[in-house]
Amino acid sequence: MHLIIVGCEYSGSTTLSQAFGEWGAANMEGGRWGPNEYHDHWKLPHFSNFTPPAPEDVASVVAGYPDSKDGDYTRTGLSHEEQAQVMALSPKLKEMVQRYHLQYHLHPSFYKQDDHIMVGAHFDEGILGPIYFDYGGDGQYADRRASNRQYERQILELGPDTILVLVTASPDAIRQRMKDNPHLNGALQDADVERVLERYEEEYADSLIKHKTRLDTSSATVQESTGEIIEKITALMTDEDRQRIKGGSA
Repeated sequence: MHLIIVGCEYSGSTTLSQAFGEWGAANMEGGRWGPNEYHDHWKLPHFSNFTPPAPEDVASVVAGYPDSKDGDYTRTGLSHEEQAQVMALSPKLKEMVQRYHLQYHLHPSFYKQDDHIMVGAHFDEGILGPIYFDYGGDGQYADRRASNRQYERQILELGPDTILVLVTASPDAIRQRMKDNPHLNGALQDADVERVLERYEEEYADSLIKHKTRLDTSSATVQESTGEIIEKITALMTDEDRQRIKGGSA
C-alpha cells in the first residue's frame, strides 16, 4: 500500500501517520511499516530520515530534541549543527537539494516497495519552499505549483493505487497547538496559518491522485481521528490490500 498523508504543521499528519503505521503493522498480513517505510522529512531543516532511539537512549534524545517527548522522532535525524548548516544554504541550493530529495523517492526502487507512508512529501516542500525559503514560487525556476503535478504523474505511473489523505484543522486549533507544544525549528509562523492552510487546500483540490480523502482534527481526540483515518483509508484500499487485513475487515 502506498500512502501520502499531508497537512499543515500542527494539523496532526505526523501523529496520524504513525498511528496508521502501527495499525498496519498489527493488522495487515505481510505489512512492512517499520522506520524504513515511513518517510516524514520534507520540512526544512528536517530532511533527514530519523532513527527511533533504543529504549535506554530515549531520555537523552528527548533532552536534545524536545519535539520527541511524545514519541515523535521525525525531527531528530540531523544534529542541531547540521540543521543550522542546512538553513545556511542559499535558496538555490535549498531548491536543488529538495528537488533531488523528492526525485529519489519517486525512483521505482523506492516507490514500488510493497508498503510505505510518505508524510508531507511534495505538498510540504512545494508549499513551504515559496513561503519561507525563497524558491519554487510562481514564475521562479522549478515553480512548485507546476512541478507538483509532474511528480504526481510519476506517482500514478509507479503506484496507481496511491492514496492521498489531507489532514486539516481550524486556524484556532493550529494556533493553540503551536502555543501548547511549539516545535523546535518549526517552519509555520503564526501570521501565516490561514495562508498555509489555504495552500494545502489548493494543492489537494488540484492533485491528480485519484484516490483521496480528508479529515478535520480540530475538535477530535487522537483516538477518534485515528479511527477515522483507518476507516477512510480502508475504504480506498485495493481489494488485494483489503484482503490482507487480519480477520477480513478493518
